[in-house]
Amino acid sequence: MLSKEEKTQYSRHLILNEIGTAGQEQLKKAKVLVIGAGGLGCPVLQYLSAAGIGTIGIIDHDVVDQSNLQRQILYTHNDIGKYKASVAASRLALLNPYIHFNTYLETLSRDNAIELFSKYDIIVDGSDNFPTRYLVNDAAVLTNKPVVFGSIFKFEGQVSVFNYINGPTYRCLYPNPPQAKAVPNCSEIGVLGVLPGIIGAFQANEVLKMVCKIGTPLSGKLLAFNALSMQQHVFSFKKNERIVITTLDKDYSSFCGVSSKLQDITYSAYRTQTTNYNLLDVRTDAERDKFHIGGLHIPLDELKERYNEIPQDKPLVVYCKSGMRSQAAISFLFEENFNANLVNLKNGLLEAHQ
Repeated sequence: MLSKEEKTQYSRHLILNEIGTAGQEQLKKAKVLVIGAGGLGCPVLQYLSAAGIGTIGIIDHDVVDQSNLQRQILYTHNDIGKYKASVAASRLALLNPYIHFNTYLETLSRDNAIELFSKYDIIVDGSDNFPTRYLVNDAAVLTNKPVVFGSIFKFEGQVSVFNYINGPTYRCLYPNPPQAKAVPNCSEIGVLGVLPGIIGAFQANEVLKMVCKIGTPLSGKLLAFNALSMQQHVFSFKKNERIVITTLDKDYSSFCGVSSKLQDITYSAYRTQTTNYNLLDVRTDAERDKFHIGGLHIPLDELKERYNEIPQDKPLVVYCKSGMRSQAAISFLFEENFNANLVNLKNGLLEAHQ
């Protein structure tokens, strides 16, 4: 049942014949997990909160960085260095005090995905890397949860709904991941600031349609949007019955081209033994100018031409913002038979910022 205050809050929904009181009560009962509180997660969370989704889970291990503010407009300068999931939940509670938030300040992994997904009705994927997308897909299939997918690239975005009533999945559309380093992220090539807002709003729209059982979800369809031309196309794809998922992969990073030989080290552990390692920063020039922990600086997109500059007399710790680009760098160096032990800085500079 809706309280008097909730009826006032959702009055514009209640006068829609397609939603009304029954639909709004379904929204209140719904439980939605949002993966990532970044570019896509921010608009998704804002609109789902405003719409009255009763329980919203937010999983993100990252903290707010100044470079996020160009597109992640849920945050302010006062939030820099704070966990995104915690800040988002606190701020959205001010928008809508009638709903509940669960925050998970951790990385989605094969160890927690199944248990986490089992607690929610719909999964919204706002991740920005392929290992996580394949993990989300497989965990959703195993727990029988629909996934609302979104992705952005410079000026273009994509939206789809996977595993909806046994419909096509992410693997039906993309059975194989791109080669490692083939698709850079927004830290390397940039993204138009308003694009995540547009694509995230599309994702939130798909959630509301499924919960209220109105319209036609983008199941078996991929919406492609270009912000420069404003052109929008919808492509159809079918379920591949030959793809059968019975368990989670042991190593999604390896599946997506990141070496399974990966060793890692935490920032705190590295700080106690800095003289034992060489250090390599593979972030962009702008990121380096803003903050760094030392070491040689070679941006990931220059590594192919410059990796011979890296000394090989000690084990090499490679770092970036979150640990993803550094993994790609290590994968490349393995392929080039780099003659030193390669170690990834776990979770990138997250701990160093704290």
